[in-house]
Parts: sequence; structure tokens; C-alpha cells
Amino acid sequence: MILRTSDFDYDLPEEYIAQTPLKKRDASRMLVLRRDGGTLEHAHFRDLGGFLRPNDILVLNQTRVIPARLFGRKIPTGGQVELLLLRRREAQVWETLAGGKGLVPGRYVQLEDGPKAEILADLGGPRRLVRFDEPLSPQLDSIGHAPLPPYIHAYLEDPERYQTVYAEEPGSAAAPTAGLHFTPELIGQLKNQGIYITTVTLHVGLDTFAPVQEENPCQHEIHTEWCQITSEAVDHINAARHAGGRVIAVGTTSVRTLESAARQVQRGDILSPFEGSTDLFILPGFQFQIVDAMITNFHLPRSTLIMLVSAFVGRERILDAYEIAKSHGYRFYSFGDAMLII
Repeated sequence: MILRTSDFDYDLPEEYIAQTPLKKRDASRMLVLRRDGGTLEHAHFRDLGGFLRPNDILVLNQTRVIPARLFGRKIPTGGQVELLLLRRREAQVWETLAGGKGLVPGRYVQLEDGPKAEILADLGGPRRLVRFDEPLSPQLDSIGHAPLPPYIHAYLEDPERYQTVYAEEPGSAAAPTAGLHFTPELIGQLKNQGIYITTVTLHVGLDTFAPVQEENPCQHEIHTEWCQITSEAVDHINAARHAGGRVIAVGTTSVRTLESAARQVQRGDILSPFEGSTDLFILPGFQFQIVDAMITNFHLPRSTLIMLVSAFVGRERILDAYEIAKSHGYRFYSFGDAMLII
């Protein structure tokens, strides 16, 4: 099968892109796509428990978005600079996405209310390796800003709405948005009906915002992201599977974590702990070993994420579902509505 990036394109007028979150997280709509017959149902996220059964296990990504957007000025010219922190390499060295002209190695930048920074290396495109005069992590809450996606233009009054209610481990440049629909009350209800819940961690990086530019998506270089699945989470997942439960990944980040861990073992019926970088790029033809169902949002055209969900259920089914979602007024992207693929 020859893949083309254009096969994953679709038209989405700007008015379908949700600019703000709903007042109540689980009030979002949920389009339910059944893999066995391809049928669609319309529901709300608060109805999730009606589609699950005892011994199913939800796998949540507990990463927390850091205030990774920094503003500054070039030294000595004073030109404006914007840095988006992607990944920390050392206490004072970060991979960043840099906005501004002339940001070549050796250039210095003065952050607003923060330390000076030196551009160490050009990593290709807008990516730069930057060394700061001081460790950034203790200062981020005071000098950093929420790194909202570029298609969100509205002001976000409460930055916590770009965090899941279970976010614990700081490190992401973007939210695992499928999890934004959960509330503590809904999680409690699911546990009461015999649904298991466990967590993994994947710190979301650059590819969340990056469309595939190559004509053949197989030639796209996906950037690595750090992820972890602990022995405790593995035990919960293996126990649920052996009891007949389904593994339901909440978000494409949880999918990548689970399937990355599965690549480390020889038998597909077990899962082992894993910690490290993953470059797993899931395209149609991929054989899923662990994930039985997933909760996800509606993804950008030509993105690695729409390719992942197409691998799970089929490209034509996904694109047809997106057209139906548009015709029913669903909200798209980070603050938009959800899909349950089961």
C-alpha cells in the first residue's frame, strides 16, 4: 500500500475550531465509532460509562503542561524573540522552538523578567538548542506563559483548563487533549462501576503542532518524546487484560506509550515497564498489540495524529466520521469534542 500525505487531508472551515473550552469538561459531545461494524452514535462525554464494562481499564497520560512559552529580546538589537520549550537536556539547556530573525548560534537573548540565554545550535527549521544562565524550572511559573496551540486565538482566562484534572508530572509543551474531558466526578463514577484506571506519562513535544510536509508520510521524521510506564501500571493493565477487560487508551499519547512499551517484549499478550524516548510513528498497516479502544479528539489534517487513528480504524472510516461530525456541528481540535473508537 502506497501512502500519500494528501490521503489524510480534509477541509475544515475555521468556525469549526473550538477557541475556548466548555464551562463543564464532560459536557462535550462524543462521537462513538464502533470498529466491528463502523456504526456511529452521538453521545456526550458524561455518558462514557455506558460504553464501557467491568474490568475495562482506562490508561491516562498524567503529564502536566509547563508554562513553556517565553518572551525576550535579542542582545544588543532589542528585536523580539519567542521561545517554546520542548525538552530539557540539562538543567540549563533546552531544545526549543524559536521565533524571531537571526537566531543563529552565538546569539544572546534577554528573557522578560528572566535570565539571559545563548543560542547553542541550529537543530533545523525553527528548532534551536538554547543554554540559559540559570536553571529555568524554578522560574517557569513566574516568567512562562501557557503554550496554547497556534490555532487558538482566544484568551484563556484559566490556564488550568489546558491541563487535565489528573496532571501530575511537569514536562509537556502541549496538553494530552483527549483527557481534558474528564472530571473528578466522572472518574469516580467509572471506578464505582468496575472500570480500572491507571496512568502513564508521555511529555508532548513538537509533533503535536507539526503537519507532515513530505508527499510520502513514511519519509516524515517524527521527533522523539520521553515516556514512561511503571511496573505498577503494567501490573494493572496485565491484570485487567487477563480478566477479559479492554485496554482503552485515553489519547494518542497513551497509545504511543503503550505500543512503544509493547515493542520491547517478544510476546504481544504481556506488557513490561518502559522508560525512555520513543520515535514510534503509527501509520496504516501498523499492528496494535495492546490497545483495544481509544478516546481521542478530532485531529488536524495531514497530521501524524490523524494518521494514527486511521491506522486504528481505517482511513476512509475516519474521514467519513469527520464529515459526519462537521455536519452535526461538532467542535474540533484541542478544546473540541471527543471520539470514542471502540
